[in-house]
Amino acid sequence: MEKRPEDLSVEELRRLLLDKRRVTRHDRLEHFKRTGRVISLAVETREEAENDLLDPGRVVETPEGDSQPQAVVKSPRRVWMDRLLLSVEVLAVLGLVGIGLAFFTMMRTLNEEVASSMQQPSPEPTALITAVVLPSGHTPPNAEGGAQPNDAEIPEHLRPLVQTIANIPVPTASPAQAIRIQIPSIGVDAPIVQGDGWEQLKKGVGQHIGTPNPGENGNLVLSAHNDIFGEIFRDLDRLQPGDVVIVYTNQRQYTYVITGTQVVEPTRVEVMAPTPNPTVTLISCYPYLIDNQRIVVSAALQTP
Repeated sequence: MEKRPEDLSVEELRRLLLDKRRVTRHDRLEHFKRTGRVISLAVETREEAENDLLDPGRVVETPEGDSQPQAVVKSPRRVWMDRLLLSVEVLAVLGLVGIGLAFFTMMRTLNEEVASSMQQPSPEPTALITAVVLPSGHTPPNAEGGAQPNDAEIPEHLRPLVQTIANIPVPTASPAQAIRIQIPSIGVDAPIVQGDGWEQLKKGVGQHIGTPNPGENGNLVLSAHNDIFGEIFRDLDRLQPGDVVIVYTNQRQYTYVITGTQVVEPTRVEVMAPTPNPTVTLISCYPYLIDNQRIVVSAALQTP
């Protein structure tokens, strides 16, 4: 038979109340499940139901009208495990970053070492020998045997180079090459040929092979005899600073102004060295009918 409420003990009333609340909650969960508003279900023990509390990890339901589910309260153990896993992940990422930096540092060091091993000391530039002695050298026409190339003025240790230098090919003719020279103050008007060997200087003034064309940057070297084959450069010693030298090509003429004169030994080939600006150097044997030295006249291109 059923007991009246006033006949029930406190414990019995408590259990009835818990059963009623559990049934009510079960009905609500069924409703939430049908409407998709339940996140997860957890096994509910009788002890948990008797406590009548939502313990961590149990069912979490959203209130009426709230479209966002409430967060699940985690247990302390779960929180500790999550933090441990996060720490492990952070350490793993830091380890990968460290490995990457070490790899790139190693590669950079290796590349620097390879580049350093491949570098060779820059060799000092070696002067290109284009002449053993200054051109136009010969014995005087009044000497025994007459005028002929003066091999005696060539240093003995340099004589093997003479034949090699003599075989330098003559450059292909071009409109920019020098073809004529005029020096009004001493009455010179002569053709210019390529090369300054014995045979070339029989034909006129010789341009040393490898020197620039008129008007170009560098040292245009021109030679001629002073007492044979027309005595073209006999009066170079009369030239004064300010006198002009006119050099012609098939295209135009170039005017150079005398800057200085010097008498040097036949081995002073440095007077033929390249110059940064357009210049011309005139060379001939000296003195007249003695021919044991050279007279060298320098001139610079006249600018407009």
